[in-house]
Amino acid sequence: MGNTVTRDDFEWVYTEQPHCSRRKQILAKHPEIKSLMGPDPQLKWVVTAMVLTQVLCCFLVRDLSWKWLIFWAYMFGGCINHSLTLAIHDISHNVAFGNKDAMCNRLFGIFANLPIGVPYSISFKKYHVDHHRYLGGHGLDVDVPTHLEARLFSSPVRKILWLFLQPLFYALRPLVVNPKPVGRLELLNLMVQLAFNAFIVYLWGLKPLVYLIAGSLLCMGLHPISGHFIAEHYMYLSGIETYSYYGPLNYITFNVGYHMEHHDFPSIPGSRLPQERSHLWAHPLGSQAQLISEVKQMAPEFYDDLPQHDSWTRVLWDFVFCDSLGPYSRIKRTFPLAKQD
Repeated sequence: MGNTVTRDDFEWVYTEQPHCSRRKQILAKHPEIKSLMGPDPQLKWVVTAMVLTQVLCCFLVRDLSWKWLIFWAYMFGGCINHSLTLAIHDISHNVAFGNKDAMCNRLFGIFANLPIGVPYSISFKKYHVDHHRYLGGHGLDVDVPTHLEARLFSSPVRKILWLFLQPLFYALRPLVVNPKPVGRLELLNLMVQLAFNAFIVYLWGLKPLVYLIAGSLLCMGLHPISGHFIAEHYMYLSGIETYSYYGPLNYITFNVGYHMEHHDFPSIPGSRLPQERSHLWAHPLGSQAQLISEVKQMAPEFYDDLPQHDSWTRVLWDFVFCDSLGPYSRIKRTFPLAKQD
């Protein structure tokens, strides 16, 4: 069923993660990029509309057969829920209400979490800080697979299974790699989520809750949108640990594809990363819309020569069937200083 991957360890490096130094260099030459930073006043309305859409869908799917329930969970509801996880990603950077209202961002993240069905928002914030600060850090960055994952899921069939089980590994990996005590906001996240789930079951029965949770699990597993999990930091070229994607799926993922730009400037909301421009292709339809990074436009010398992905589906295909790619295809480093919680 295919060859196993050729790597038997991560790519260990002895340099600092690159984005802090890049940020300083870019801002020294292009201070105008600071104008893009700050809260996004539209984010709360977009997220609220998505949450209400999923509540409406719970009402609509209450009498569907199980076959059609799972179909719509994968094709529609799961896409919204996956998009909400990426809204939570933006909210974790305090771009909904700004850094001065951190608690409002945390509470709004709990609200955005509701259709996902599983409490996620507060714990994500706690670990995502480490992902930015200690990118690839051994025992710190829980985005990097464990040695056990990399050894077990090394053939095409097993890599497909690993992709399908991504939600499970993202949930359990922090408990193994970098366990942290449970905080009061996490307990609040849990209680609010359980109350919402119970309310949905009370109103319309079990099927709407299955629709929500199944959609979350399926669309964060083996799904084209989930290509961003692999595209962002898996080493498709030797020594390159962060990649951007400028394709159309950014429209429904809060522009998470602009990942190099995001790690360089995490305080810029996803909505301000792209800039839509008309670009004439040699195509029978003539002028087409192309998404271009606004940060890239401001500082082209720092981005123009960087490799990028043009398809998340192609990312997944190559990851599964290329012998040089697998869970070991990540850059890792050690940080000599103790992590500050």
